[in-house]
Amino acid sequence: MKDRWLPVGVLAAVLFAVNAAARLVARLGFNDDGEAQDRISLGMFVVIGLILAVMAFLWARRHPASRWIADIGAAVIVAMLLSIFVGPFISGDTPFEGGAGDFFAQIWLYCGFAIGGSLVGFLILVALGLDYRSQGLKRFAEAKRAKPRRVVRR
Repeated sequence: MKDRWLPVGVLAAVLFAVNAAARLVARLGFNDDGEAQDRISLGMFVVIGLILAVMAFLWARRHPASRWIADIGAAVIVAMLLSIFVGPFISGDTPFEGGAGDFFAQIWLYCGFAIGGSLVGFLILVALGLDYRSQGLKRFAEAKRAKPRRVVRR
C-alpha cells in the first residue's frame, strides 16, 4: 500500500509546493503589479503541466494506463483542492475573495494544464514505443517468434 500511495502523496505535495512558491513570489515581489502576477500564475501552470508530463512519462512505462491515470488523477485532485482552499491564505487572500469566476477559472486552468501535461508525456512515450502496453506486445511477439514451429503429425 505504501509503495503505491507514497509517490502519489509526494507528487501532490510537489504540485502544491509549486503553487505555494508562485503565490509567495507574486505576493512578496509583485504585490502591486497585476500583469506580473498573471505571468507568474501562467508560469506556475506551465510548470505543473511539465511536472505531470514527466510523471506520466515515467509512470506509464512501468504501470498499465488504469493505474497511472488513477494515481496522477488522485495527486492532481488533492493538490488542486489544497491550492484552491489553502493556497489563497498563503498570498493573503481567502478562497472566494475574487468571486466565483476567479474560483472556477482556477479549477479549469488547473485541470486543463494537468490533463494537457499528462497527455503530452503519455503521447511522447507512446510515440517512442516505450509505454507499458507496447512493451508487453513486444515481449509477446518476441516470445512467439522464439518458439520453434510445431510439427503436426497425421
